Order: sequence, then C-alpha cells, then structure tokens
Amino acid sequence: MIRVIMIRVILGVSLFALTPVANCAEGPMAFEVASVKPAAPQAPGRFQISMGGDPGRVNYTFVSVKNLIERAYSIKSYQVTGPDWLDSERFDVVAKLPDGAKQEDVPKMLQTLLAERFKLTVHREQKTLPIYALIVGKGGSKLQKTDGEPGGLRMQMGMKGRQIQGKVTLDGLVGMLSRLLDRPVIDQTELTGVFDLKLEWMPDEREGGMPGGVRVAGGPPPGERPPDNADTPAAPGLFAALQEQLGLKLDSRKGPVDIVVVDSAEKSPTQN
Repeated sequence: MIRVIMIRVILGVSLFALTPVANCAEGPMAFEVASVKPAAPQAPGRFQISMGGDPGRVNYTFVSVKNLIERAYSIKSYQVTGPDWLDSERFDVVAKLPDGAKQEDVPKMLQTLLAERFKLTVHREQKTLPIYALIVGKGGSKLQKTDGEPGGLRMQMGMKGRQIQGKVTLDGLVGMLSRLLDRPVIDQTELTGVFDLKLEWMPDEREGGMPGGVRVAGGPPPGERPPDNADTPAAPGLFAALQEQLGLKLDSRKGPVDIVVVDSAEKSPTQN
C-alpha cells in the first residue's frame, strides 16, 4: 500500500488556551503567545506534516524538534547533529506573532521557543561531508543567456514530476539545488550572467527539500515513476534532467559544511 504524505498550509487557525511568552525590546525575539503540545497519532499509512500559518501566526502540526531547528536556524536536515528523538517525537505548535513582527522574524522567535520549552542549547561548527559540485557537462552548457534581472522563479509540482522556470544566475541555481537535494551544492561551472531556466524532472530519494521527506500528495513514492500507462512519459530524474536539458552535471565530492550541533535538549517540552 502506498503511503500518502502531504504538506499543506492551513490558514485562520484559532488560537486558544495559549500561554503568553515574554517579549521585551531588550530581550530575544519571542512569540506573543505560543502552545507546544505532543501531536496526536496519525492514521496508519498516513504521514502528514503542516508548517503553515498566516502573516500574524504560525501553525505547525506533527512536526519534529529537528524540523523546528531547521526552520529556526535556516538549515537543512543533514546540518543538524543530535539524538535520534529529535526526528521521531512529534509536536503541534501554534503561536501568535507580536504586533509589528513579520514572517522573516519567525526563525529567531523559534530559537527562543526551543530554548524556553525544550531547553535547547546548540553550537555551530564545520564538518567535512558529502557535497555536490555543479560542473559543465562534456557536451557544453545548454543554458541560454537573457537580459534583465534574475527572479520570478516558479515551481510546479504534480504526479508527473516537477518543473522550474524563470530567470536565474548560477548562484541562484545552486541555491535552489541545495534546498532540493540531500547535500549542499557548490558552483564550479565558471558561468556568469542571467539565464532563462526551464527544468523538468521526477523527484527521487536523493531529494531532501521538504521536511521529513514530504512529497506531493497523490504523486508516486520517492524513487518511483508514474505507471507505464500514464498519459505522458515520466520526466527524468533531476541528475539526468540537468545533463539532458541544461548541459550541467552534479559531481559527488566532499567539502566543509556548516552544521548545528545539539548540546542538550529535553524530550518533553515545558508546560504551556
């Protein structure tokens, strides 16, 4: 049986039974009110994470502490080192932002929340880990230069794969690939300028761009393609798509990666 995994944004969540969190101008940024509770078990065969909210609040359901650390420190799963329970214990987090705060302030507020409720302490260091180097393939680059400024990169996701289209620099492309893949990507193409980008591919197990291995609802399981009787042929995997469509190659190497090491944390959060 195929396990359905979804990520979605839920708006207009009612904030009730929340405990105020101290938030003074001289102290760390914090939510006005916040609730952290153990998540209810999900139905067999389902694994649904929500990390949404509206401009004034956040609503996360069935998230791990590791998910929260990733969001709080703007890093990916492979950049977090700590005990296994960080990824296995699940929680629901509902919080309201103070007046005047913006969504870009949420990471700092999550850092405060993690420190107060889970007694989280961390430090940063560098570690040699597997990375990908983006290089030009043997046949040369197929990227088409364009005028104007980079931006407007759009992603579409569905059962038959993913598509990204827009104007991008190589820095923008490797940033996108680093968010999608299971390890950092560095640019070694020596290509400069702005390019018209269109890339279509089918996700596989090497992609880690969504928390907890989340995939599009209704799509094939990671590493699988639609059945042979699908209306249109399945797109290639990302690695093959980069070579076939852009003339670029991802080369496996090792290099220094910034990581966050969890020094201590409590498995049960303090009361709301």
